[in-house]
Amino acid sequence: MEAFGEILRIFGDTIRDYVWEYVDCHRKLEEDLNEFRSEFQVLKRRKIDVKSRIQAEVHSGQVVKQEVRGWLNDVRKVEKDKQDIEERARRVPYLKRASLDKLVREKVDVVKRTKERGIFNEGLVIERAPAHGNTIPTENLVGEISTKEEIWGYLMGDEVGMIGVCGIGGVGKTTIMKKLHNDLQRETRFQNVIWVTVSHPLNVFELQKKIAGAMGERLREEEEVMMRAAALMKIMRRKRYVVILDDVWQKFSLKEVGILDPNVQNGCKVVVTSRSIEVCSYLRCKIVKVKPLSQEESLKLFLDTVGDGVLQVPGLEEILKLIVEECAGLPLAIVVIAGSMRGVDNVNVWRNALTELQVRVSSVKDSNDEIFKRLRFSFDRLDSLQVKSCFVYCSLFREDYVFSRRELIECWIDEGLIDGLPSREAACNRGHAIIDRLEKNFLLEKETFQSSIGGYLFGSYGAKMHDVVRDMAIIGIGPEFGYMIKTGMNLVELPDEHGWVKDTKKLSLMENNILKVPLSLPPKCLSLSTLILSSNPNLLEIPESFFGEMLALKVLDLSRTAIETLPNSISKLENLSALRLQHCMKLKYLPSLANLRRLKKLDLHKAGIEVVPQGMGMLISLEYLDLLFCQNLREIPTGILPNLSNLQYLAVYCLRETTIIRNLEEVARLKKLETLECQFDGMQDFNHFVNKFKDFQSAIAYSLGVGTARDMVKQSKYELVITECEIGEECVVLPNNLEDLWIIMSKNMRSSLNKTVMLKMEANELRRCRIWRNAEIECVVELDSSSSSSLCCPVLDKLELLHLYKLPKLCELVRVEGAATPPHILSNLKTLKIGYCSEMRKLLPLELQQAFQNLEEILVAHCEQMEEIIASSDSNASSDKFTFPKLRRLCLSYLPQLKSICSAKGVMVCDSIEQIMIKRCRKLKRIPVQLPLLDNGQPYPPPRLKEIKMDEESKEWWESVEWDHKNLLQPFMKYSRW
Repeated sequence: MEAFGEILRIFGDTIRDYVWEYVDCHRKLEEDLNEFRSEFQVLKRRKIDVKSRIQAEVHSGQVVKQEVRGWLNDVRKVEKDKQDIEERARRVPYLKRASLDKLVREKVDVVKRTKERGIFNEGLVIERAPAHGNTIPTENLVGEISTKEEIWGYLMGDEVGMIGVCGIGGVGKTTIMKKLHNDLQRETRFQNVIWVTVSHPLNVFELQKKIAGAMGERLREEEEVMMRAAALMKIMRRKRYVVILDDVWQKFSLKEVGILDPNVQNGCKVVVTSRSIEVCSYLRCKIVKVKPLSQEESLKLFLDTVGDGVLQVPGLEEILKLIVEECAGLPLAIVVIAGSMRGVDNVNVWRNALTELQVRVSSVKDSNDEIFKRLRFSFDRLDSLQVKSCFVYCSLFREDYVFSRRELIECWIDEGLIDGLPSREAACNRGHAIIDRLEKNFLLEKETFQSSIGGYLFGSYGAKMHDVVRDMAIIGIGPEFGYMIKTGMNLVELPDEHGWVKDTKKLSLMENNILKVPLSLPPKCLSLSTLILSSNPNLLEIPESFFGEMLALKVLDLSRTAIETLPNSISKLENLSALRLQHCMKLKYLPSLANLRRLKKLDLHKAGIEVVPQGMGMLISLEYLDLLFCQNLREIPTGILPNLSNLQYLAVYCLRETTIIRNLEEVARLKKLETLECQFDGMQDFNHFVNKFKDFQSAIAYSLGVGTARDMVKQSKYELVITECEIGEECVVLPNNLEDLWIIMSKNMRSSLNKTVMLKMEANELRRCRIWRNAEIECVVELDSSSSSSLCCPVLDKLELLHLYKLPKLCELVRVEGAATPPHILSNLKTLKIGYCSEMRKLLPLELQQAFQNLEEILVAHCEQMEEIIASSDSNASSDKFTFPKLRRLCLSYLPQLKSICSAKGVMVCDSIEQIMIKRCRKLKRIPVQLPLLDNGQPYPPPRLKEIKMDEESKEWWESVEWDHKNLLQPFMKYSRW
């Protein structure tokens, strides 16, 4: 009984303490709420003060510190918390007041800490990084050196502000200016070097947008051109800049755009390239004429392109000189013709080429014809009608348009220019081969095609047509193929009957401002097979009778228009093979498609439809169906997908509470399916898919997304992108064969990658991993005594790229607690990129040094606490030697606390090093890269070293930094902004 009484006493005391605590919390709720409101008001006033200071300081050419940006974000979170608490306080039941008080007290502490962090005694802003822009890829410059030097003299002098570079198309104006643009990157005279391709017709709105974007600014879209010009002028007044306006065709006013008149006082320069001296004179430019190359220069450029080996062919040298002479010193003609003859070693073929070229040139009537005839020679040498047709198709797009390879190849497939192959993958491979062929013949140019994800820009290779080559295709070849091209001409209506080409087969009206279309097209268009009306943003409707006579139509593109419905007459287009309705966000209704039995492609990407089109299950020829990001579409009715037995590509948006998830079981029965793109609303649906369709995944390529709706990256065959997703307690299940993993701005990740992601043995093909903008992750791999390295490490064995960006809690790559570090972990890593990881102090742990033998690139930037790149075992060690046999690039920038790359007296052996870049690492006193030795024991520079690059402000630092035998490296030093 005594024991029982003691239990009752303890129980009673516990209950009494709990009750008193509850009563105390209840009584204090109003008091704590008042304190919370008072502290919040102080925080709010501090936020107003901070924003006022920012507004004053940023205008003087400075940018807000990342620390301040983070604090402002935290204040916004507190504001949201306050709204939530006030709402709950108004509605809280009597019995829950105590629990609310606990939350309020926690938030009071949060507000106080946030308020204290908002003092910023060391200032709110830092100097804006120079916005010089990227280096532009360009060809080697042969000849034209005196012209380049003349322009450079005007750029560096004070007498000339406006420079006009003139010459006929293909003479090399753009190439010269690309070289000068890149040279200006290394100069300190100008803060901004801005390149804008203007093209024809001139669009002032777009020109303003491009210039502001190049300076890292944005203009208001809704403002009129005049107001935007004033805003742009205000921006440009803060900087000393060079603006290069390439390919200007029309007269215009600098003031109308918002460009300051360049003069001695502002130190700015404007360069215009144009085929028209009249345009340059109107702009009051100092005119520099670009002359054709001399015969000697032309021959050198020709041989550089075709290959010196042709001179070894007996009897060819004289023929070759005559061909070069026919090129008339025009660099574009030289490289295009030389490209078409590369690999030919038969003298008879060369003689025939000379005869053809001479016949064409003899009919020249004007300067445009002069270059067109020479370029036409290269076109005629293309080995097949298929390649020729693919080339001419590129002219349907606007001048200077940069294609992604995927986009261009898809268009060719839609047109039937690539067909008869066993699979879509084979067709895409054929498309890549055609692009390569056109690039090698210089009929297409390789260009970087940029995309953005998570605020980070990345590029892949695309292609574009030189404007002169496009002119040749439109004027000299297009009519033969039945092309009528009215692209980007600011049209508000279709041309009248007199403006049509006879027997038009392909009509491009994209990127205009067409408001309406007529009831029907003229009789000349009865054979029309392709109609492109895309990117006419104000086109609202299509008349019912419009498609009535277009019985030959095969491709219809209405993408990026404002249409709400399609007319019923579309069902008469029985020959239609491709219907493209991308980004038609107002489109609600599609008529029955049941009669379109030849339709192979239906693209409704980001369309506004709410139900699938009637008769979709009858599309027995359909090979490509894109329903991705149709956010109003609630379901694909059961039974439709199995009827689409020829489907090769399927893209769907898997929202919760829809039947699309269940339809994926029907997807698994599509035997010809090669590619699946799928966007999932949440992690639970995604994991359900991965677990249920393991075998199905292995048979097809996939691009999977989870979280916020966004276009796929499509940089590999197997990719997963998790964006702004609530990961929570459930691990991410990786699909089989995964090659690319992106985790961006996702919430509630665990402390490491291997605790967030279920790393299965089947998912052991992971090559690239990017983790960006995450607040929780502390390390990439976390091992302890209970971890099984066999479960997580083999999956990372093949990882080649690891990119960690804006991870404020990341402090180490691999955390080992009570467990042995697997020797093979990250052993195939080639590229390591770390940026804005403020808590990281040491990059590569010593115990993993052997695992990094395949590293080729180390890039570290903006890590405020980074002290050491390779962690040493003992700060006094004297013989540490770190070997990186494959390291090519070492780039370190904005690391204010970096004291050493490795131990105090250690050395790095990296004989494959090609580039070392160091910027704003003021505490770094020593560069430990060991120079290789000759047989006699004398050191010499690494054999592959190309440059040691520093910013202009590092000259003094370079003089003081320690590096054994530094004098041997002086020839490799380059100072520039980067």
